[in-house]
Amino acid sequence: MEWWAIWIIVAGVLLIAEMLTLTFYLLWIGMGAVVAAAVALIVPEGIVIQALSGATAALLLTVFTKRLTRRFRESRGYRDAIQELVGKQGIVVEPISPGSPGIVKVGNESWSATSLDFLRKDDQVRVISRGTTVLEVQKWGGTME
Repeated sequence: MEWWAIWIIVAGVLLIAEMLTLTFYLLWIGMGAVVAAAVALIVPEGIVIQALSGATAALLLTVFTKRLTRRFRESRGYRDAIQELVGKQGIVVEPISPGSPGIVKVGNESWSATSLDFLRKDDQVRVISRGTTVLEVQKWGGTME
């Protein structure tokens, strides 16, 4: 497989992941992969040049759009879909034990989740915080901190 095709696949995966998270973290890395794909069409054998050009593009986009993305997140009407999960009820799909994540279903979505307590399959839980891809939950009826 040609390097430009690999870069396009990487860009596609990153951009799809960005659409699911809406955090802007993966958007610029995905755009860097697009730049690397363009460079791969010009310099097919220069993988180091491709990677460096993609990384440089991602870094420049991140630095020069930081103010813009911050303003967008702080604007009226912006809703962080993931942050809205805090306080919602879910159900344990795969058991969770302290130090070992499991899976919970909140609404129609499944998430990796951790808890300070052991939670069995089908236990009702409430989301108390979230990371980028992992929720912290507690058994439904516990006190929120």
